[in-house]
Amino acid sequence: MSIFGNLFKIREGFLIGLDFTQKYILKLGIICLGIQLKPFEFFKFGTIAIPLIIICIISVLLVIKILIKKLKISTRMAYLIAIGSTVCGTTAIIATAPIINAKKGEVAYAIANMTIFGILAMLLYPYFANIYFDGNPLFVGLFLGTAIHETSQVAAAGLIYDQQFNSPETLNISTVTKLIRNTFLVVMIPLFALLYNRGQTHVKNYSLVKIFPYFVLGFVGLIIVRNIGDELFLKGNYYTIELWENFVENIKNSAKIFLSMAMAAVGLSTNLKDIKKMGYKPFVVGFVAMVTVGLVSIITMQSFEKIYSLYSFN
Repeated sequence: MSIFGNLFKIREGFLIGLDFTQKYILKLGIICLGIQLKPFEFFKFGTIAIPLIIICIISVLLVIKILIKKLKISTRMAYLIAIGSTVCGTTAIIATAPIINAKKGEVAYAIANMTIFGILAMLLYPYFANIYFDGNPLFVGLFLGTAIHETSQVAAAGLIYDQQFNSPETLNISTVTKLIRNTFLVVMIPLFALLYNRGQTHVKNYSLVKIFPYFVLGFVGLIIVRNIGDELFLKGNYYTIELWENFVENIKNSAKIFLSMAMAAVGLSTNLKDIKKMGYKPFVVGFVAMVTVGLVSIITMQSFEKIYSLYSFN
């Protein structure tokens, strides 16, 4: 899709549709994924995902802090790449930009950086993770959810893995992990505002209400619906069981359709010419950030393998 989008000029009307798909259809697809989770899985896997996410965030921030001094890139650029790599890609970059007074060029640069490395990880990591983790759905899902930048890219990677290796569990775990990771935006934005503006007389105003990813609430809402529905209808007669199972299956299929649409939109919207505009130093920072979060995720899971092995979908 990315090649197609760069070979042919896409009309403005289609660009509006692609933008709508990435912004809204993607979120609708993620919300629908909530119906796939069995009772209490969101909270169960959240308890092991949160420590992993925190370790990954701290590690990337420390590495980027070192790179800033070595490569001498702007602090604003480093902050944008850091929050994009550790939290939720483009959304985090756009939310952070006004807080640190980033220039338009720096924002576009950082977004291009996230897009390129995120798509690379989206395409390669499902196959790498399957080999490295020997098809373990928990480890693969946690890795995809922590090591890939964008929500759409994580969802796409989970969908690719599900389609290639028939593992809906991995899609569920990676999505839960990424959504929990997204909520760290409400912590990282104030932190970056404090770090960047400390010592300055004026601190830019920002609103946590505006940056919170509300589609997470829809996702959790459908988890609750699934829990209540299983309790009410699966203990009833044949008619109620069949009706409920059909409803759940239709929502599951809708989620895959919506996520496939978003994945195609991401590919069509990617402009490969942005690579030429990217300078070599921030490019290196983005690459190192991607590798760091992946390695830290792997090392952390291996270090606590015995604890993680206690969790399963069975």
